[in-house]
Amino acid sequence: MEVSSSDASALESSSPSSPSNIGSSSRTLQLLSLRFLRYPISSLLEYSGILTTRPDYALSEAHPLIPPTAQNPRRSSDPINTIDGAGGSGNSENGPGISNTSNGEVSIRIIDERDRIGAVSSGENNNGAGLGVDESTVEADDAVNGNVSGNSNQNESAYQIYDIQQSARWIEQFLPFSLLLLVVFIRQHLQGFAVAIYITAVFFKSNDILRKQTALKGERKISILVVYLFIFVLQILGVYWWHSKDELFYPLFMIPPKAIPPFLRAMFIILVNDTMARQSAMVLKLFLLMYYKNGKGHNFRRQGQLLTLIEYTLLLYRALIPTPVWYRFFLNKEYGSLFSSLTTGLYLTFKLTSIVEKVQSFVTSLKALSRKEVHYGSCATSEQVNAAGDLCAICQEKMHAPILLRCKHIFCEDCVSEWFERERTCPLCRALVRPVELRSYADGSTNLSIQLF
Repeated sequence: MEVSSSDASALESSSPSSPSNIGSSSRTLQLLSLRFLRYPISSLLEYSGILTTRPDYALSEAHPLIPPTAQNPRRSSDPINTIDGAGGSGNSENGPGISNTSNGEVSIRIIDERDRIGAVSSGENNNGAGLGVDESTVEADDAVNGNVSGNSNQNESAYQIYDIQQSARWIEQFLPFSLLLLVVFIRQHLQGFAVAIYITAVFFKSNDILRKQTALKGERKISILVVYLFIFVLQILGVYWWHSKDELFYPLFMIPPKAIPPFLRAMFIILVNDTMARQSAMVLKLFLLMYYKNGKGHNFRRQGQLLTLIEYTLLLYRALIPTPVWYRFFLNKEYGSLFSSLTTGLYLTFKLTSIVEKVQSFVTSLKALSRKEVHYGSCATSEQVNAAGDLCAICQEKMHAPILLRCKHIFCEDCVSEWFERERTCPLCRALVRPVELRSYADGSTNLSIQLF
């Protein structure tokens, strides 16, 4: 933000500790604050350097938004305008055809090509340059073309700045009213916004807690898991008890709402049920972590497979939760039987295609659980372990339940199983060992995306 020249001179002339300097600084800050509140977007554009600082006056013809030279741009095809003084002299210091009078009056005279060439050549002869008519004409054309192109670029830049300023002013006119409508909208749905923010914050925190407890492995404490289990269950029961009159739990059993819900109401029902379904899955995962508290090797791999199966089962169930709500929403006879039937049929068709993909993922995770052998190697024999040195390259300890990878490297099953939860290559040679399959949720995480449709 720039300050006017009068304010800058006043600040420089006064001493830093004088009262006048302090008062001038406070007034300057007040003016800047008022200008920012009045024109927030323009002030930000000026501060960023996109626009130049404009004086604080009302828009009028006396103070246009663009320079006067840009309001009537001269094109290359227009005749060349020259300013001729009242005396009509064309040999002034300003160039051919330009002169000033003592009283400040000017006159504009439009000359053709031959007059311009003659004026240029006569001016060169009077100055003793010794240039011919042709050379003077070429130089004059270059000068005129350079001036025209420079003015054209300035005019284009000025009009771009003008468009930006006009857009900023248009937004500033509607911004206060839009913010006012937003405040009223939030006030009308204050309880819904509060509940949505609360359950979303609790869900993200619960997901972080579950991942940390899964990473602890054998260091997990049963008492801590029980406390988290109690908190999660209390959270779910409290939300549905608070909305017991709203019958939010109907879609959990694939039952459509009794009344046709408005759009925002349908979104709220789906959001709450989707979040509570994920919270319920976290309760099952806590039970699983209690069961495999000291799991290592084969048990650790089984724990990861069960966590992944729970997550893909949850994804399939979450894909079905919005169906009864949107089915009731689209099946609205007020829009006509044909229109409502068409929209409902289209929605069910789209939903069927997405559910098929979820079913395939669920079946794949179920097959991975039933597979007894690891799909990235086989159990190593004692001879193979002795030949490799009986030392795991990951944990740097004696191998426990060693696994021979397809690249012939041997690691502990516990270590390599955890490694392949994040990677697909061998820890030593980087050879591709694990085939591309489903995303693993063995770390205890829950999918963060919201299933609204």
